[in-house]
Amino acid sequence: MIYILQNIVAICAATGVGLLLGLVALRLSSGLLPRVSALFVIALAEFWIACILTGALILAPPEATAWVMALATPVIIWIGFVVPVIAVSGAVGELPARSAARTAGHWLVVMLAMAATLQAIGLTPPPA
Repeated sequence: MIYILQNIVAICAATGVGLLLGLVALRLSSGLLPRVSALFVIALAEFWIACILTGALILAPPEATAWVMALATPVIIWIGFVVPVIAVSGAVGELPARSAARTAGHWLVVMLAMAATLQAIGLTPPPA
């Protein structure tokens, strides 16, 4: 987990981008903003997503260009983890289909923006 400390600036920047996109989306869709307690949980979750993306980007194979891998990696993580969780939530009736699709789309945009931010700032792999 040393890679988190080594890349804390990029991770925090990606977290900020994710938070900003979420706040803009929420404001546009409902006109509301989350309570401070909810914002803390959201920020913590976005930080962890940025940490996971950082680790995945550091470990990405060098077969493609860095930017291709930076943008493909969040799509793979999104398809593999985010979409199934949202689909299950929808299947058990906790989330209407339209809301599920909008939520899934939002997270794809957020993860792509985070990965682009991480790639633009640059990442440092942990020592071998």
